[in-house]
Amino acid sequence: MGVNWNDAPQWFRSSFARAARGAGATATDQELADTAESLVERWSGEARHFHNLKHLATTLHRVDELSQETHDPDLVRLAAWYHGAVFASDAKTTYALWGGEQTTASAELARKELTQLGVPSANADRVAALVDSLLRHQPAAGDSDSQVLNDADLSMLAIEPQHYKLYVAAVRAEYAHIPTRDFLRARIRILERLLQRGQIFSSPMGAAWENPARQNVEAELSRLLKEQAMLPPEEEAETADVSETSETPEA
Repeated sequence: MGVNWNDAPQWFRSSFARAARGAGATATDQELADTAESLVERWSGEARHFHNLKHLATTLHRVDELSQETHDPDLVRLAAWYHGAVFASDAKTTYALWGGEQTTASAELARKELTQLGVPSANADRVAALVDSLLRHQPAAGDSDSQVLNDADLSMLAIEPQHYKLYVAAVRAEYAHIPTRDFLRARIRILERLLQRGQIFSSPMGAAWENPARQNVEAELSRLLKEQAMLPPEEEAETADVSETSETPEA
């Protein structure tokens, strides 16, 4: 299905082209436009209730807000474009690959497509590495580019409480086919891990989001624990255990 650019923000195409040129792309304008259109189409899948064009736009805006803290903002922007480019939320993939955003596959797609666009291999590899850093949302200390990308991706945790509820509903919709018990088990574990961190956000400017994010996460965790406690006793029949996954119903 082709992309209707009237349904996407007008700046998408030019945003990708500028970042690619900044990373050293030598492809034609049309080739850059075609790649941007392909990426927009990927982000427009019907199964994407949260990890969609709106999330991509938000992540790109957050990267721009934090760009003064980056070493190479164009590489971070490209990583934002690709970080959820490969996505599948079917049950088999969700259980096997830790959720809809397939980070490793997205990183490989970035490396392949950017190389084809003439981006120097070192820069294409760097973009892929940045995408890979989102697998656990634990950027390496001292890697400001990775810190900014991770903070931008998690920034929705700090939105206003009423909007946070909409975010939570959208995430649940992406995994509507996952049994409630499994979803709650995985989501609770993710929220608990977030709260156990010394800091959710790593960049200096991202630190301003810390308190509202923790308040939202704590409130959601409280709601989910109450919902989990109201479930009937678990049957002896074996159920899929996703409690050890780190990405399943996460942002």
